[in-house]
Amino acid sequence: MTMQTTIDPSAALAAMNTWEASKQTYYTIRMLVPSDRRGDAFRAYAYFRWVDDLLDGDALSPQERLEFLASQKKLLSECLQSRPPCNLSAEEWLLVDLTQGSLQKNTGLHIYLQGMMTVMDFDVQRRDRRISQQELEWYSRRLATAVTEAVYTFIDDKCGAPRTAERYLAADAAHIVHMLRDLHNDLDAGYINIPYEVLGGEQIDTTVLESASVREWVRERVETARQYFAEGKTYLAMLDNPRCRIAGALYAARFEGVLDTIEREGYRLRLDYSDCKGGRMMLRMAWQGLMAVLAKPSLSHSTAAHAEPIRTAAWEQRNVTQILREDSIKE
Repeated sequence: MTMQTTIDPSAALAAMNTWEASKQTYYTIRMLVPSDRRGDAFRAYAYFRWVDDLLDGDALSPQERLEFLASQKKLLSECLQSRPPCNLSAEEWLLVDLTQGSLQKNTGLHIYLQGMMTVMDFDVQRRDRRISQQELEWYSRRLATAVTEAVYTFIDDKCGAPRTAERYLAADAAHIVHMLRDLHNDLDAGYINIPYEVLGGEQIDTTVLESASVREWVRERVETARQYFAEGKTYLAMLDNPRCRIAGALYAARFEGVLDTIEREGYRLRLDYSDCKGGRMMLRMAWQGLMAVLAKPSLSHSTAAHAEPIRTAAWEQRNVTQILREDSIKE
């Protein structure tokens, strides 16, 4: 008798789209996410990758971007109320299957979904306009919160990870580096990742990006990312599940090499950092992944649950309930 395996078409589409968009994300999910949650992890990444690519690209006019985003916000609201519509695209069904599955009532999943949609909304609103340092920090906090909750939701939401501000620092650091690394390309797409307090009334061109004020701002952002990575790793070291520790370590290693390069080049940002994806980065990731496997939790559950939140200025001391209340998506 031949055993037949049922293939979930939604999970298969999500895995294929993830593979095409990011090999590292694909392998991270395959290696670290338990098999019963792997399909949902692919769906979560692939859905928002699809939304983000449409919003960032040139296929839609400004008005069409607003309309598309509004339709996705409405779809998310309907999914979270367990009444999704039927006439949907294959990519939209990824969100439906994700929200109607076994993780339907998972708090971390809701934080991820609402946080990511809030970030997408902010990106659409800020395109081609200057923003403040406060807005940039808010943007990084929201994205860091969403990404971190996704990691714990899909890998292990019971791994002894207290919801203090340190929980989100490693992801916040990674996003800071991501914005520095892609600053030139983002400018071409209409996203200005330098605060207007630094730019003043200057036109944004190569001369301004080489200016002392911009380089000093870059130096400050690099130092902030270094601090966040250090404190975030301290937090990761106390987690019970080695898969969560490995995921955090690999995520940090992916971006710390970019920080090294920016420092070495005098805080002048260049157009391309593809050389930071080579063998040296792979060695760093392998080493930090090994250290995460060997590390033992540094705090007991009782100590971790009462850990004193950090007092880093860029992080407001809000609990997850408050974040959900602020970012809740209404019809």
